[in-house]
Amino acid sequence: MLINCVAYQGGKKLADVSVEAISDYLAKPECFVWVALKDPDAGEMAAMKEEFGLHALAIEDVMNGNQRPKIEEYGDTLFCVLHTLELDDDGEVITGQVNVFAGPNFVLSVRHRAQQGFNDVRARCEREPELLREGSGFVLYALMDSVVDRYAPVLEAISAEIEELEDRIFDKHDLAGSRAIIEDLYSLKRRLVILAHHVTPLVDSVGKLVGGRIPQICVGMQAYYRDVYDHLVRVSNTIDARREMIVTAIQVNLGMISLAENEVTKRLGSFAALFAVPTMIAGIYGMNFEHIPELHFRFGYQICLAVMLVLDLFLFFLFRRINWL
Repeated sequence: MLINCVAYQGGKKLADVSVEAISDYLAKPECFVWVALKDPDAGEMAAMKEEFGLHALAIEDVMNGNQRPKIEEYGDTLFCVLHTLELDDDGEVITGQVNVFAGPNFVLSVRHRAQQGFNDVRARCEREPELLREGSGFVLYALMDSVVDRYAPVLEAISAEIEELEDRIFDKHDLAGSRAIIEDLYSLKRRLVILAHHVTPLVDSVGKLVGGRIPQICVGMQAYYRDVYDHLVRVSNTIDARREMIVTAIQVNLGMISLAENEVTKRLGSFAALFAVPTMIAGIYGMNFEHIPELHFRFGYQICLAVMLVLDLFLFFLFRRINWL
């Protein structure tokens, strides 16, 4: 589906144009065309291929719609695959794909499964005519910058959940509560793995636009692409740090469970000791020997009960003192 098709010249919007008129505007000096598509069919992509001379392999990648983030050169055209990340109402990560073709006098962006559009990017570019004069190189930067900036809210939301779970770890809860915390932590870890899968490959790709052999359409824009690269590195490092936090949180939670189990074990051991003392005394005098002197004491029964009580009271206060009870 065609979203926008606009021609620009000298950093200013020239006109909204039809697909059939694209070639006319491409022939004009210092003019470039910016086309935006959403979930196009084969016919629309065939028309774009004919208008802009796009490579067949790049068109195949667009139609497949499941590519890793990458930046490739086809002659004087750059083909970029960017992944968008959003959170749904349940906090799950929704991924989309944005394919961008940037040539000397055109930009073609193709969205797949992405909820948010890029009208704000177009408006931003039109507000900065001095940079829009740079042509497709600046538009490519603006699109990449917008995609990377949208990673931050997703990462912040996940970071907030991690901090909340860290606070829950030290609250008193039963075994079911501890299990729920571990499940939530693994859920967050899985989402961070998804983020890393979509962000990390892009770091090296964008780095190629900053140093080494710079593609022609990016010449003069290295400072802007370096800004995108720095943002990506910061996002990637933050993802790694959050993953380490989750691993540590899982270990701490397991340690807290072990401590709770040790407390239960100490309590059970204390009660066992309290029952063991009278059981031992009763067992001794319950043996079937004829010559046990104390059996014939007039107050033997009362003495046994008193000894049992005194010993149990001694053990009880001892366990209370060392916080076993």
